Amino acid sequence: MKNLAELLELVVAEEDESLIPELVEQLAVIERRVRETELERMLSKPVDRSDAIVSISPGAGGVDAQDWAEMLMRMYLRWCERKGFRTEIVNHQPADDAGIKDVSFTVQGPYAYGFLRAENGVHRLIRISPFDSNARRHTGFAAVFVVPDLEDDVGDIEIKPDDLRVDTFRSSGAGGQHVNKTESAVRLTHIPTGIVVTCQAERSQHKNRSTAMKMLRGHLYERARQEQEAKFKQNFASEKMAIGFGSQVRSYTLAPYRLVKDERTDYKVGNVDAVLDGNLDGFIEAYLMKASTLKS
Repeated sequence: MKNLAELLELVVAEEDESLIPELVEQLAVIERRVRETELERMLSKPVDRSDAIVSISPGAGGVDAQDWAEMLMRMYLRWCERKGFRTEIVNHQPADDAGIKDVSFTVQGPYAYGFLRAENGVHRLIRISPFDSNARRHTGFAAVFVVPDLEDDVGDIEIKPDDLRVDTFRSSGAGGQHVNKTESAVRLTHIPTGIVVTCQAERSQHKNRSTAMKMLRGHLYERARQEQEAKFKQNFASEKMAIGFGSQVRSYTLAPYRLVKDERTDYKVGNVDAVLDGNLDGFIEAYLMKASTLKS
């Protein structure tokens, strides 16, 4: 900072415009350091460093909602790719006509959960529907649930065997003969909360159950966190929120104008294509900043 101030004084005193590029470069470095420090402050909880599990489900809107859920999946996978994060799909159920019925994938990377928890909630898409022969404008909704990928001894989450219903079934997705001909897929239902998780990524039923347990543990942790955050009057999505009008945390408008707006922070971006291609950092940082401010 001292060197920057001295450089600024020199530019003013000598009216030497040749020093301006160096001044701008130093300002960019300082701005980046301040941003990194601020992000570290906002992601101060140990669980923020955890990997994440992302689940996306279509809501109101029929085929458009199913297609929208698949678009969101691609958006988040592109964001992960940009960040250098590793992803693995653990459950994928394609819809009969277009889009998906449900998808869950893990995200491995520094502060994956800390960043992605900003995406929890209902996302709304407004566009001219490609499935409407009359080219009318339609609205589709999809819910995004992000939970931490917790180890057994993290988060103080106790799951009693009597509270679980375990169902096994044949995998419905691609995966070879063995996956599709044996009941390797696992669905866990947590009876007290009604939370349901599914894993069908592995050939081994044991491995799928282990992954499903981690998913359930993450959902229970996130549920407890949301209840605690509600005391600070924060608008977090709940597991039983209606995936429809009035519940969205972000709106993506493609017609009659083009704009993505976060309803929680009022952060807006006009370049919709860039957002759908994974350019989400601005939305995430705006949310984390507001959440951090409300808690302080």
